[in-house]
Amino acid sequence: MIPEGFREFIAQSLGEDAAGRLIEGLGQEPPVSVRANPAKISEAELREHFGDLAGDAVEWSEDAFYLRERPSFTLDPLFHAGAYYVQEASSMYVGHLLRGLIAGGPAGCRILDLCAAPGGKSTDTASLLGANDLLVSNEVIGSRASILAENMAKWGLPGTVVTNSDPVAFASLKDFFDIVLVDAPCSGEGMFRKDERAAAEWSPETVNLCAARQRRILADVWPALREGGHIIYSTCTFNRFEDEENAAWIATELGAELIGQRHFLPGRDRGEGFYCALLRKAGDKPHSHAPSLSAKRLPSPADDLLEEGFRPLVKGTLIKAIPDALSGAIQLLESKLRVIRSGVAVAQLKGRDLIPEADLALSTAYRRDSFPEVELDRATALKFLAREPFVLEGMPKGFFLLTYKNLPLGFVKNLGNRCNNLLPASRRIRMDISK
Repeated sequence: MIPEGFREFIAQSLGEDAAGRLIEGLGQEPPVSVRANPAKISEAELREHFGDLAGDAVEWSEDAFYLRERPSFTLDPLFHAGAYYVQEASSMYVGHLLRGLIAGGPAGCRILDLCAAPGGKSTDTASLLGANDLLVSNEVIGSRASILAENMAKWGLPGTVVTNSDPVAFASLKDFFDIVLVDAPCSGEGMFRKDERAAAEWSPETVNLCAARQRRILADVWPALREGGHIIYSTCTFNRFEDEENAAWIATELGAELIGQRHFLPGRDRGEGFYCALLRKAGDKPHSHAPSLSAKRLPSPADDLLEEGFRPLVKGTLIKAIPDALSGAIQLLESKLRVIRSGVAVAQLKGRDLIPEADLALSTAYRRDSFPEVELDRATALKFLAREPFVLEGMPKGFFLLTYKNLPLGFVKNLGNRCNNLLPASRRIRMDISK
């Protein structure tokens, strides 16, 4: 549905011909694209998984391709294993920009994804991190922050922190970040094809309100970006007021050099539509590191569950692990922000028992030989993911890691005649799994 007056309005930004192609493109079926998690599966292996559905590569992403039609991702165990992310192709251009920045940037790069939910850009960014790099993924709305935390846990890369803070809270972290991503809340013109509410709520007045709010968000977070650092500003709109004019405002009012900008438009580019600008903050302040925690470590019952380089910490009955190299930075973040996820939840201590956490199974921090494994077929994997009862025939009692196509899904405790499912109830599949 195209809002009344939209064509005339957008023609002011794009011109009549481009506006006409855009309107035509918005009337077509939106493309579907997926991006592999290189820590768990290669792009070639993911193509093999999708078979005849796998189509052309997304030209600006190394790990992504289009699908010829949309399958039921909910009924695909690899989706729940964090093997891939369903992401709109245009927005993957942020990952393309980041790849160059991180490769040419300082060791121990610190990145903030300020408006990160549901997690497309953050999972893409996490896949680019080195062992000493840190990503903070933030979402101000609590319910969306929970979804973000779950998606980051499924992706399984431990150098990440998820926060639920207002943008202004980051001002206290002066010069902390080398790169800031601001995929700003916008008037949603790129959502018209899949969200009727976005079309119904659109108006020129809404555009003006969004442009002003975007500037406020940018100004709030600006002190957290060090001098000489980079900001990637993006929206899913097409108009110049929220896009080019706000990029120019960052340059002139906040103090930055505009390096480049690009529009992705339905009808011209294969995607939902996207705007992205790369800027460099004026000045040249050296990158600095927060000190790590003391090298002294106490023995932990979870040590044997983790790969090298992770520090187990006990929080009440929960044992979690954070990368040693990031311990000081994470400690600082936890003192300044509302952190809802950092490191990896490893296990719960219950008396003498160590109960493995669901997130541990999905994390690259997990040492794969720690628990015996059972490979599941698709039907049984879906029963596990729906928390339906099933039996591990012929297996001894105890904890098992369940896998599908050799990728971990989660843990169960086998009791002989049944299994205790350790998948959180909030993550279970709620649709009919017999399809």
